[in-house]
Amino acid sequence: MKPTDFAYYLSAFFTKYLPNVCGLSPNTVSSYRDSFILFFGYLRDEKGMRIEKLQLKDFHKDLVGEFLDWIENGRNCSVATRNVRLTAIHSFFRYLQFEYPDFIFEWQKILDIPVKKSERGTLTYMTLDGIKLLLEMPDLCTKSGRRDVALLSLMYDTAARVQEVADLTPSMVRLSAPSTIKLVGKGKKARIVPLMEKQADILSQYMIEKGLNSPCSNQYPLFAGRKGGKFTRAGISYILRKYVELARVKNASLVPLQFTPHCLRHSKAMHLLQSGVNIVYIRDLLGHVSVQTTEIYARTDSSKKREAFEKAYVDVSPELKPQWEGNHDLIEWLRTFIT
Repeated sequence: MKPTDFAYYLSAFFTKYLPNVCGLSPNTVSSYRDSFILFFGYLRDEKGMRIEKLQLKDFHKDLVGEFLDWIENGRNCSVATRNVRLTAIHSFFRYLQFEYPDFIFEWQKILDIPVKKSERGTLTYMTLDGIKLLLEMPDLCTKSGRRDVALLSLMYDTAARVQEVADLTPSMVRLSAPSTIKLVGKGKKARIVPLMEKQADILSQYMIEKGLNSPCSNQYPLFAGRKGGKFTRAGISYILRKYVELARVKNASLVPLQFTPHCLRHSKAMHLLQSGVNIVYIRDLLGHVSVQTTEIYARTDSSKKREAFEKAYVDVSPELKPQWEGNHDLIEWLRTFIT
């Protein structure tokens, strides 16, 4: 079957334009890919369109708008998710303005679809007691349980993003003192994160058990599934969700209703802030470019705010006493309010 013009330009967009011209990371390209897979599913299932027959002339502003509405209302996704999908679509049609300008007026109408404003959601994190409970859930008598403890405790202690953990190899771990781990984050920016002694011991025992402490295994995935392939984001999310549900059965008050791998990162940042660690050091641990991004944790921690306010509080208010205190006849005082 002869490929359509849409298939040709979409292929060039993903294989040449995004990685070579734009220099986007594989993770960002994967995110864009997921957006188009979702878009294709909508066109096939909701609009009855044959994906292999799609042509560039089939795309218009109303079709994209209906897809975005379906994301919010049909899939009950957040506005943030809607905006992520729109960003991928905008990027493709911005590319088409130069590569295939025949329908440039329609491309510009699609590019005019605005990013939707949304209220900033609350930041979800666990208390220290909640994290302790969570890490007690894996069965240490099994290999998978010991692997999962090493995985989840490392995610918490390093405040790593889920993809940063998925991409780890043994070569990125230094277990000799001072123990560190190299994390590669957004934009391929690397940072060195210290490992606490107990965490280094857990990781060392795990690597020995898995045979990951020899030079020949340096480039193997640090955390892998049964078939040897590295964990995906979805795989790590599944592992965490399993233990979150177990922890919730044991003590629901310590476990938020929604808790994702990124919430482990939030939890570590909040605990460091509550312990008095300078926000600049927390920024470096998280791999944020600006401390302004990290300040969300300071804004969220109401207990720290209250403590600071109470320390700075100076009592300037007059001492009030009930107006009727000097009048022994309370009933007479109340009658003064009757008009």
